[in-house]
Amino acid sequence: MGKPKRERSLANNEAKAVTRSLRVSPRKLNLVAGLIRGKKVDHALADLEFSRKRIAQDVRKCVMSAVANAENNHGLDVNELIIAEAHVGKNLVMKRFHARARGRAGGILRFFSQITVIVREKEEEEESAKPAKKKAASKGAKPEVGAKEKKAAKPAKAAAPAKDEAAKAKKSAAPTKTAKAATPAKSEAAKEKKPVAAKKTSTAKKATKETE
Repeated sequence: MGKPKRERSLANNEAKAVTRSLRVSPRKLNLVAGLIRGKKVDHALADLEFSRKRIAQDVRKCVMSAVANAENNHGLDVNELIIAEAHVGKNLVMKRFHARARGRAGGILRFFSQITVIVREKEEEEESAKPAKKKAASKGAKPEVGAKEKKAAKPAKAAAPAKDEAAKAKKSAAPTKTAKAATPAKSEAAKEKKPVAAKKTSTAKKATKETE
């Protein structure tokens, strides 16, 4: 008996293609893969065709292979396909060296990578359902939030003037008390200073007479 047939890992509306042993590092390949994630197949192919990256043409071939698999093997509509996933993996690493000073050698690593592209047929029901849910959520949420904010804001506005009036009354009352208390103290100090000044003038006159 032969092996049992392996179950399909993807959904019925998906297809994939894998390209291995691409002569580029995974980090650089991921930059190109990021350009096409989530886009429609037509836009993704156009972006890859006019990209200035060297590896973009190999990625474009992989996308075209995934589209062909979706059309021929699974009977999906080519015009409704989007790039659902485009993930990058590490592959072969070649070790080389180049000469350095004093007869030593410097290591060189030449990375290879692979890319997996999964395309998915976009259903019309999902597209029409998403905007309807967003509109319903926005309509139901706005009045509730506005009513709560208005209720919370009204008592705060009413309490603010009462506090301001009490603070102004305290400020106006404080200076009057201090001024009244300060006036008798100043008058007493002036009375004490006057006799001292008179004594000084009398002593000065006596000194002038003695010198004469």
